[in-house]
Amino acid sequence: MRHNRTINHLGRKAEHRDAMLSNMASSLIKHKRITTTIAKAKALRKYVEPLITKSKEDNVASRRIVFSYLGDKEAVKELFREVSQKIADRPGGYTRILKTGKRLGDQADMCIIELVDYNELMLGEKETKATKTGRRRRGSGKKTIAEKTEKKSPEKQIQEKTKEIVDKKEDEKIDISDKKNEDIIDEVKTAETSENKPESTENNKETETTPPTEEEK
Repeated sequence: MRHNRTINHLGRKAEHRDAMLSNMASSLIKHKRITTTIAKAKALRKYVEPLITKSKEDNVASRRIVFSYLGDKEAVKELFREVSQKIADRPGGYTRILKTGKRLGDQADMCIIELVDYNELMLGEKETKATKTGRRRRGSGKKTIAEKTEKKSPEKQIQEKTKEIVDKKEDEKIDISDKKNEDIIDEVKTAETSENKPESTENNKETETTPPTEEEK
């Protein structure tokens, strides 16, 4: 039973498997991208990423350790001179697997494994996305009055105009009725004042005493 057997032997013995992975790792470091099957790419990722992290410490001991796995002086030089400077700020995940479909003949799942920091196209897309992202104000989505009026249908415009006309007429009626009420109130006030004036004059006349004549005396 296959319990706790996480290593994919890839149908090879240990010596053959180690030799194949070391050759693939050295070619990946030199060319920055290789085409292989998905199973081999996943095994290569576990093999090469610890070596890349080791290259961040450029000393004799780390160079000898990496050379014991790769067995290629040119690949070791490339790794410690160029690749280590590119991945200096990256904490891990130095490789990327891109699936390309199935291989003709045996229908094996193929892919491209590459170093992340050497794919300029994907790095450029990320930079453009980072520049585009930003906070937007809520009022930015509001449209101007002119744009709203342009998009309105002619039927809606006619309805709005008729409503405006009706509202104006109602306002005029209200103004006329107010004026009439004011005129009536003024007439009532004038009538009341006219009625009060003669009474006051008669009272004044009665109060005034005429002087007695000589006969009455």
